[in-house]
Amino acid sequence: VAAVLCDSWLDLAAPDPTVRTALATIGDTAVVVVASDRHAGDGRPRPAGFRQARRAVELAGRLGRPIVSLVDTPGAAADPDSENGGIAAEIAATFAAFAAVSVPTVGVCVGEGGSGGALALAWTDRLILQRTAVFSVIAPEAAAVILGRGDDEVPTVADELALTSERLSALGVVDQVVDDAPDATAASVRTALASVEAGERRRRP
Repeated sequence: VAAVLCDSWLDLAAPDPTVRTALATIGDTAVVVVASDRHAGDGRPRPAGFRQARRAVELAGRLGRPIVSLVDTPGAAADPDSENGGIAAEIAATFAAFAAVSVPTVGVCVGEGGSGGALALAWTDRLILQRTAVFSVIAPEAAAVILGRGDDEVPTVADELALTSERLSALGVVDQVVDDAPDATAASVRTALASVEAGERRRRP
C-alpha cells in the first residue's frame, strides 16, 4: 500500500525493522508515515519499534506534517527481552504520543491489527480498515486461553470479539471499510487526509 500511496519516501532510522518510519509525500502533501512490516522477523514490534514510532509522531508534530499510520502486525512482542525492556510502558507512551500530537492523523489497517501493539499505532483521527482485514484487542487463541476455553471454542471466541470489518464498522470502531486493492486503499487515505486537514478531526475516546 505504501508504494502505491506515497509519491516519495525517505526512510528514517529503524532500530526495529518491524516498524518503518519515513518522511514522505502523498500528492502535494508532505507527511510522516509509520508503517508496520509484518514480513520482518515475526512482525511483532519490540520496545525499540514503539520508541521509533513515537519519535516519528513527535517529529511530525514539530514539522507540522500529518501522520499516516499503516498497521499490519499480529501484536507486540511478548518475549522475555521485550517484557524486561518495558514494552508495556512503550505501548502506553505510544498511545499518549498519538493522542497528544497536534497534527491530523490517519490510520489504516491493511491486514492484521492485533492487540495493544496494533491499537497504539492506530490511535488516529480517522481509522480505515481493509475489507478482509481483522482488528482486535486480543487474538482469539489468546482470549480462549484466558477465558479457560479449549481450542475447539476459538471460532466462537473469534465471533464474540467482533474482529471483522463489517462488525467493527457496525460498532463504530472504524470510520471506513475499503476494498483490499492498494489503489482503493490509497484513494481512501487521500480522502481521509483531506478531511482531517480541513478540520474534521475526531479523537478516539
